[in-house]
Amino acid sequence: MLDLQWTRNFSLGTIVIALLAALSSLTVLLWKPSQRDGLDMWLFSLEHEALYRTVVADRDTAGQTHVRLRVLSMPALERRMLSGFFGGLPTADLLEVERQIAGRAFTGPIENVGFVDLTDRLRTTGLIDQINPPSFSPWTNRGRIFGLPHDVHPVMLGYRADIVEAAGLDVSQIETWDDFARVLRPLMTDDDADGHPDRYLMGLWESDADRLDTLLLQAGGRYFDDAGACVMDDEVNVRALATMVSWFTGPAPFATDVPDFSAGGNKLKEDGYAIAFLVPDWMCNIWRMQMPGLAGKVKLMPLPAFEPGGRRTSVWGGTMLGIPKTARSFEESWDVAVDFYFSEKLAKELYSRNDIITPVRSHWDDPIFDAPDPFFSGQAKGRMYIELAPQVPLRTSSPYYKLARDSFRDAAAAVAEWARATGAAGPDGLLDRCRQELARARAVVNRQMGRNVFLEVNQ
Repeated sequence: MLDLQWTRNFSLGTIVIALLAALSSLTVLLWKPSQRDGLDMWLFSLEHEALYRTVVADRDTAGQTHVRLRVLSMPALERRMLSGFFGGLPTADLLEVERQIAGRAFTGPIENVGFVDLTDRLRTTGLIDQINPPSFSPWTNRGRIFGLPHDVHPVMLGYRADIVEAAGLDVSQIETWDDFARVLRPLMTDDDADGHPDRYLMGLWESDADRLDTLLLQAGGRYFDDAGACVMDDEVNVRALATMVSWFTGPAPFATDVPDFSAGGNKLKEDGYAIAFLVPDWMCNIWRMQMPGLAGKVKLMPLPAFEPGGRRTSVWGGTMLGIPKTARSFEESWDVAVDFYFSEKLAKELYSRNDIITPVRSHWDDPIFDAPDPFFSGQAKGRMYIELAPQVPLRTSSPYYKLARDSFRDAAAAVAEWARATGAAGPDGLLDRCRQELARARAVVNRQMGRNVFLEVNQ
C-alpha cells in the first residue's frame, strides 16, 4: 500500500499547492503551442506601423506570407529582444529597433549575436550597393552587417528666416560655426536692459546629450576606435567639447537652453528666443505638427562646419530591421524585409508622411524630393537632405554607446560648471579641463567594458 504518513507533516493547503505546481509543470512540458500562419514583426513606432499596413495588405492580396505587426514601447521591445537573445525565449520573426537598442545585441561573441548576419546575402543580391554606405555603420559590428537601415537622418540647421532676413543678415556668408556667431550676433540685443540678451542664436545646453552627440560626430569625434576601444579623451573630442561648451559659457554666450520635445521648448522656439536648432529630417515633421505657427517663418541650411572646408552635416538617430536567428523561416523573413525597406512606394510615403528620406539611393531621383515645402518657406528640403546624405558621419555600433554618450554629456556639464565658477572662457581656456573630464568619462566607460569577459580590446 502507498504510505501517506509523510503528508501529516504538511498542511492541506501546502499539499494542494504542491499538486497544482506539479500538474502545471507537466502541462507545460506536454503542451505544444499551435503554429500560426504568417510572421510576427515587433516595432516601436506607430507611424511606421501605419506605413507598413499598406504593404501587408498588398502582400495579403497577392497571396504572400501574412505579417502581424505589433507595436511595443522601446523598453518593452528591448527587454523582449534581450530575453530572446540571451535567455533563449522566443522572439518575433522580424525586429525593427532603434540604434540604442540594437547595440545591446552586440555585447557577446560575434557568433552569439541574436540577429542573422546579413552581410553575404546583401552582397550576393547586390542590395548592399543600393544603400547609402554610411547608413550601415550602426548595424555593422566586427565587420559584419546585422540589419537593414531604415533611414539616413542627415542633420541641417533650422533657423528663423523671418527674423534673420528682417534684420538684413545674409546666411550665405556662413561656412563655419565662427561665421555663424559673427554674422548673426547683431540679433542678440538687450532691449529691456536687464543685462542679458533678449534672444540667443542657438538652442544648445550641457544637458542636451543628443545635440552634443550630433555635434561631436560632425566635428569628427568618436567614442570608440575601430577596434572597439574607448577613446573618449581623444584630442579631437577634447577640442570639440571645448568649442561647444564655449558657446554657452563665458562672458558672451550665444547658445541657450531650449529643449526639444516639450511644450516649454516649443513656446521658446515660437517666440524666437533662439534663432537656430539642429534639425534631422525626422524633426521636420515634429516641428510641423507641434509648432504650426512657424509655417513660412523657418528655413533650413547645411550645418556650419567646425573648420573651413569641414563637414556640413551630421546624423541623429537611426532604425534598423533585423531577422532573429530564432525566426521560423529566414527566407520568408528576408522577403518581407526587402518588401518593406526597398519598396519605392513605401519610400515615397515615408517622406510624404514623416519627412524621412530613404537610404535606398535608387529612389533619390524621385520628384517627390524636389517638391517645395510651404512650412519651410518653399524650400525643396527633401533634395537638400539627400545632397547631404552621403556625407553623414559613421556611427558606432558599440553596446556601450549610450553609456559613452551620457558620459560625454556629464563631462560637458562638469566643464560648464567649472567655467562659470572660474570665469574661464573660449575654447583654448577650456582645453585642459576638457581633457581631465573626458579622461574621467573614459574611465567610467572602461570600468563597465572591463566587466565583459567576451570583449577583447585594448583599454
